[in-house]
Amino acid sequence: MRRPSGLSTGRQRVLWAATAVLVVCGLLVWWLRPTPTPSPGGEITFATGVRTGVYERYGTLFKKRLARDLPRVDLTLQRSQGSVQNLARIVSGEADFTITASDALAAYREKGGKRASHIRACARLYDDYMHLVVRRDSPVDSARDLKGLRVGVGERRSGVALVTERLLKAAGLDMDHDVHPVRKGIDTMPKLLSEGKLDAFFWSGGLPTGAIERLAERTDIRLVQLGDLLPRLHEQRPETRYYRAAVMAPDAYPTVQRGRSVKTVAIANLLVTLDSTDPELTEGITRSVIKSRDQIGREVHAAQKVDLRTAIYTDPVPLHEGARRYYRSAKP
Repeated sequence: MRRPSGLSTGRQRVLWAATAVLVVCGLLVWWLRPTPTPSPGGEITFATGVRTGVYERYGTLFKKRLARDLPRVDLTLQRSQGSVQNLARIVSGEADFTITASDALAAYREKGGKRASHIRACARLYDDYMHLVVRRDSPVDSARDLKGLRVGVGERRSGVALVTERLLKAAGLDMDHDVHPVRKGIDTMPKLLSEGKLDAFFWSGGLPTGAIERLAERTDIRLVQLGDLLPRLHEQRPETRYYRAAVMAPDAYPTVQRGRSVKTVAIANLLVTLDSTDPELTEGITRSVIKSRDQIGREVHAAQKVDLRTAIYTDPVPLHEGARRYYRSAKP
């Protein structure tokens, strides 16, 4: 017996209606689906530091990590004399990102440097520790004993030179008149000390600094404490508040310290850019910095101090909007 044609027509209508609903729903899902945002791209420049210094090594390792995290970004590394020159390169547009010590940045802002109000931070990284390095048999037991000696004070546009001048002043010495200043970087000072052409040198860097480890392999050296200078240091200028009391643990340089800790002064390092830098790019750079901590930290031990909880404390400059976006998204 044939089925009534009305029943067949009704089923067809239901089928067509269901099909139409599915098509509409499919189109709606397609229309509402999140559109993948292309990762930032282009060429950028990162100013690092002097050869064999921690800034330079950090930059080299970060470039490798960034190639994986932001493959469309072509990062060029640019060596420099250090923090002071790095700031000059950022504000002039020669570099897009750089590392600088917070005291150098505060001094630049205090003197009303060009585009100082446009500098923004991506993250607080790790602390630099001030080193005063002498040969093991040196009579120098404090910075006050450096009078009349040949002292490596860092290159002219480095953060090392900035804080060294202040430390010597706290010790009652004038860098230009009471010592014989040798304006060289960490790529040169260890060799000069080893050859007897320097009596001492200052260095500001993460722990441990490879150049000092290598010096200790061929020359018997000591680290002279600087912690007693902190009170006088804080009396000098407002930006000296960025110096804090610190201790080099005995395992920082085991063969040098021989089980003894060394009191010194530490300064925070910041990763900075300008407020005009693309927020998407800055967010990606910031994310890569935080995520690369363990990988970079295996070779640059100071980088192990990079931490999501402390990275947002970037005084004396505010966070870049792109960095803010990352920290909001990463908040637990």
